[in-house]
Amino acid sequence: MKNLIDLDRFPLHRLESARAEQLIERCIDDLESDGMFTLKGFVRSDAITGLLPGLLQKFETEAFTHSREHNIYFRNDVDDIGPDHPALALQTTINHTLCGDQIVDNPIIQIYRWPALAAFLARVMQKQNLYQMDDPLACANVMAYNRGEGLNWHFDRSEFTTTLLLQPPREGGEFQYRQGLRTDQDPNYEGVARLLHGEDPDVESLRLGAGDLNVFRGKNTAHRVTSTAGDQARVIAVFCYYETPGKMFSAEEQQGFYGRTTIAAG
Repeated sequence: MKNLIDLDRFPLHRLESARAEQLIERCIDDLESDGMFTLKGFVRSDAITGLLPGLLQKFETEAFTHSREHNIYFRNDVDDIGPDHPALALQTTINHTLCGDQIVDNPIIQIYRWPALAAFLARVMQKQNLYQMDDPLACANVMAYNRGEGLNWHFDRSEFTTTLLLQPPREGGEFQYRQGLRTDQDPNYEGVARLLHGEDPDVESLRLGAGDLNVFRGKNTAHRVTSTAGDQARVIAVFCYYETPGKMFSAEEQQGFYGRTTIAAG
């Protein structure tokens, strides 16, 4: 793993060491104050250079193009509000996805499945354990956004999301987020509607570089990736971990996000 990850700066293989403890404490502080933390240069630049061409080639021939209109919840029905509520305004998302079963020969999947990464994330998130997803499609994805494509406003299903940027676009492709837009007790539909209408002054932006690992609390923080510009795609890996083992998407979710399912009809 030392050939992929800068273990000198990020000693995840020695979580009980003083340097690792300092890193964990810093990440906990960032998570509390900003709702996220970033490890810049987590994956070595030469490793990115080595693994990226194979992924770009697969995008040409194997990727699923996820293009659809959706609301911020990615659900057709939302409790307590009618279908014409402005919080349910439709938006368009377009990206290209390689699923977990399509990257088994790429070092990206080695990073995702490295037990020390899950153990580190559990320490920072102050969880007893974190488990890789059992879903062969959803466990780890690599997504590309070409010119004019982006991921529109949404909330995540899981408490937090782990991403690794592999290639930034030349222009656009900005990660924007609105912290604490809702809580588990208050859905704040009116605030969601203001955000979708461009009337929320508290939207923030983050620009990442190749090799940067970002961990983001996205369940109650709305976020999006703006449309890219220029001739270089934004390419990012997304890793899914959960507190309980055995997590799977439903057949409907697999079909919607990946255009296929691994679940046999009941």
